[in-house]
Amino acid sequence: MYKIIGEIVFVLIIASVMLIGIALVVSRMSLNRNVWLAGSFAEVLDFFYLPIKYFFYKFSDPKKLDKWMVSLKNIAHRNDFHRTKNRIILAPHCMRYMDCPAHSTKEGIQCVACGKCVFAKLGKDAQKYGYRLYIITGSSFVKHILHDETIDGALLIACDYELIKVMQAFKGTKIVTYGVSMLNDGCYNTEVDYNKVTRVFEDFAISGTVQSV
Repeated sequence: MYKIIGEIVFVLIIASVMLIGIALVVSRMSLNRNVWLAGSFAEVLDFFYLPIKYFFYKFSDPKKLDKWMVSLKNIAHRNDFHRTKNRIILAPHCMRYMDCPAHSTKEGIQCVACGKCVFAKLGKDAQKYGYRLYIITGSSFVKHILHDETIDGALLIACDYELIKVMQAFKGTKIVTYGVSMLNDGCYNTEVDYNKVTRVFEDFAISGTVQSV
């Protein structure tokens, strides 16, 4: 009996390792092309995220894993995000000007459009393309968003690690996520390639909602 259980466990371990290996290869490929069954492979990486992350800490760069996973999830979510109608943007406060005059509230940082950082422009473009902009101080803000039943799409701007955390937090809800990675990470003075954000706005523009501002 114990021998049979041992053989079953061994087979499951070998199958899991092979599945993880295939998922990692596919996620790496996703940086340059669309991938068939991207959603299924993203689920595999989600399920084994902690042990895989430990492996990357030991033998590689864990930032690579997060970047690959974000790319794979974006491919998996792309069609569903196209169908969303009530969208928000979640962006980190660390992209603010160092001496930002805005105040923090339960709705996040309330931008005053002083023009000293990217958020004045992002706020205008969000309005143009039909998004509500939230400048948040951490991924815990997601709990607040989940109480708003009108939201069905969330465009996320963050470092790859935070993108993965928020995408996993929204998993199992009706909110579809799509991520734009920042150029650098850290607690302050972070940046995003705004051309990438603009391309996402244009690629997923909702017919009839784009307005001049």
